[in-house]
Amino acid sequence: MKQALIAAMAVLVSATAGQAQDAAEGEQLYRHHCATCHGIEATGQGPMAGVLVIQPADLTALQGDGAFPVARVVRRIDGRDPLVSHGSPMPVYGPYFEGRDVAIKTETGQPMLTSQPIVDLLAYIQTLQDR
Repeated sequence: MKQALIAAMAVLVSATAGQAQDAAEGEQLYRHHCATCHGIEATGQGPMAGVLVIQPADLTALQGDGAFPVARVVRRIDGRDPLVSHGSPMPVYGPYFEGRDVAIKTETGQPMLTSQPIVDLLAYIQTLQDR
């Protein structure tokens, strides 16, 4: 019981400490890895959109009228929720996004582990919601 409590506290501490997000770095990652399909404006109109079976999402409208879907977006980017729209699971650059895991809080307040590049990419995508 005591070990479980210590482990839970470690996750919560790392969830707070791991939330350093760099939206500028995320924008660079987006332009390099995502804009080909989602477009520079992130509206799903990238140059490759026409050849995809499933059209890319409009990343500027993910939040809608509610909370930004952190968990869903992270799962889609890191491959836990694969999307086969171009012959291979999303993300095409999955191995690039691997790395040091950090914890972020989802929209429900629960911590979720993902890599630092995905945290940065998520920070950038969140900035697009106000456009």
